[in-house]
Amino acid sequence: MSDPLMYQEDHFVVLETNQPEKFLTRDEMLKKLELILSDRQNDLPRDLQKFPSPAEQAKYLLDTSCDLDLGPGQFLQWYAVRLEK
Repeated sequence: MSDPLMYQEDHFVVLETNQPEKFLTRDEMLKKLELILSDRQNDLPRDLQKFPSPAEQAKYLLDTSCDLDLGPGQFLQWYAVRLEK
């Protein structure tokens, strides 16, 4: 039987264009995505358009993906990491 700890996504490493990698908590990652998505409501990926608020869009994106297309030459990627043994 697998350890449930393997499936916890409490921390993320975040990779962004021209930025050093960062470690964020789940709440920090959700806030970051929500802020980005609130500025892009007119240019959302199709799968996010069905959600009425940036908060719901951010939660869906965090649960189902690991990157967001920010346009040519820009990127945002996140990966769940475990910071404890």
